[in-house]
Amino acid sequence: MSKIYNAAIVGFGGQGHWHSFLLNKSDRINCIGAYDIRAERNEVAANEYNLHVYNDYEDMLNDEKVDIIIVATPNDVHHDLVVDALKAGKNVICEKPVAMNSIELEDMIKTAKECGKLLMVNQNRRWDEDFLIMKEIYQSADLGPVHRIERRVHGAHGIPGDWRQYPEYGGGMMLDWGVHLLDQMLQMIPEKLKKVYCTLSYVTNERCDDGITVISTFESGLVYVVEVGTSNFIPLPSWYMLGRDGTAIIRGWGAQDGEIVKSTGPDGEVVPVLTANGITKTMAPRRDDTIEHKPLPTVDKCYGVFYKNVADVLDGTAEQAISNESVLRVMRLMEAAFKSAKLNEAVDFE
Repeated sequence: MSKIYNAAIVGFGGQGHWHSFLLNKSDRINCIGAYDIRAERNEVAANEYNLHVYNDYEDMLNDEKVDIIIVATPNDVHHDLVVDALKAGKNVICEKPVAMNSIELEDMIKTAKECGKLLMVNQNRRWDEDFLIMKEIYQSADLGPVHRIERRVHGAHGIPGDWRQYPEYGGGMMLDWGVHLLDQMLQMIPEKLKKVYCTLSYVTNERCDDGITVISTFESGLVYVVEVGTSNFIPLPSWYMLGRDGTAIIRGWGAQDGEIVKSTGPDGEVVPVLTANGITKTMAPRRDDTIEHKPLPTVDKCYGVFYKNVADVLDGTAEQAISNESVLRVMRLMEAAFKSAKLNEAVDFE
């Protein structure tokens, strides 16, 4: 019979709430406690989520009932909290980005191995429905050879008014959203990444990047664009995939507003279209009888798979769904992107 594990959350802000909410649905991991340095958040944990509130972090680490510590604090303190938990004999789930840099992460991985404990990073957007759909389209070769993929998230509120506005706390959009989108990219494309070019924007914040554009070129020549913007009052599509034989698009957050348009054969005679100041054949649309519109494929929704995998790994019956080596690759890619932005030139990656 599978074991039930107990977890406690350090940092009970938005992501701490989300972990508690999701663990209420888990049949493998119980959330039994929480601690935050802000008293009002501890009150929420106790009164709204019925969790035991610890006096401090040391009190949590000393609780023998706790098998797993979930670190959901601002990014700058992840390293120390994770290392302390591992050395206290706890397994650890850490929010992304797991650390401020690859050196910190390497030390965390080393400590987990030395202590014989699990360290797993919550790169939860590997299970987003839109990502899984586009990954399936890419792997199916339904569009023919894919030569360009564009992945975007756009908002219009600037950086949220909390620690994310400050670089010393690990703020900025590279660490907030870039870490997700670059992780999705590396999960989708099984090739060496050769070149990285990055630009950062500071439209609403002079200290922290409030937007990023990362252009990655893979060994085959495939170009993958990752863009995060916080001053986009008209957002561009979330996904845009271009192949020799067709195009796939997802316009919003979900998978409902999207489609695939494919060639059904040679387009024959091109009918020119009239533009504002002349005609063009080059940019004329394909005739309806030479294309087909297809719905996006459906994928299994994998809600809850992360926590089940954590429990299965602790049982010894599964490998980590999110390996620490894959997380380290993402961290090094973000560092390469920051280097590119500083130098204003493309940099080698692998």
